[in-house]
Order: sequence, then C-alpha cells, then structure tokens
Amino acid sequence: QVQLVESGGGLVQAGGSLRLSCAASGRTFNTYVMGWFRQAPGKEREFVTAILRSGGGTYYADAVKGRFTISRDNAKNTVYLQMNSLKPEDTAVYYCAADKFCAGYLCYDEGSYEYWGQGTQVTVSS
Repeated sequence: QVQLVESGGGLVQAGGSLRLSCAASGRTFNTYVMGWFRQAPGKEREFVTAILRSGGGTYYADAVKGRFTISRDNAKNTVYLQMNSLKPEDTAVYYCAADKFCAGYLCYDEGSYEYWGQGTQVTVSS
C-alpha cells in the first residue's frame, strides 16, 4: 500500500512557475514508476509526465514538453513536477500516481496506475 500526498499547487500568472511535490509513504518508493496527471474542468483526466524507478527515463505529453520537468528523490520518497512558462490551459487539478509495473506506452495510461493522490489545484490566470 502506498499513500501519496501532493502539495505546491496555487494561483499563478501566465508565464510564471510552480513546483509540485508528491510525498509517498512506505519504504519501497524506488520500485514505483511515478506519474503526474491532470484534469481540467469539464475534461477527462490526461497524462502529463512520468518517471521511471531510477529516474533514468522520463515521458512527457506533447503539451508540456520543454516547459515541465519531472524528477524524483528516492531518498526522500518524493517526486517533483517543475512547471515553467505556465499557460491558462494548464489550469487543472494535478494528481500524482504510482505503479510498479508500467513500461513504455503503458505509462501514459491512467489505467496502469494503482495508487493516486488526492490532487492539488493549479490555476493559471491570463
């Protein structure tokens, strides 16, 4: 069982930056692929980015490539999402997720992830 708690959301102007954190419970954090998803009002939840267990591989949605960076600190059981050059269309609830088994394209699929955080709101004003 893994519990995930996101933090760092808030209100920011377009062009600004935010850093989200997701703290995980347990002693096996480094065995999980970690992902970030988001859900905007009236829309389905969508993949944002994911990072492999060792941090050696990352995946990004086209919409955030070059602006967002995922990283992890296995010693602190924490995954981060650095968001730069934010746009109003980035406004959403951002969710952290964990899965032991996904690889490749499966890591883009929310159905692959076993554990989810409660979400943190990010609002980008124009």
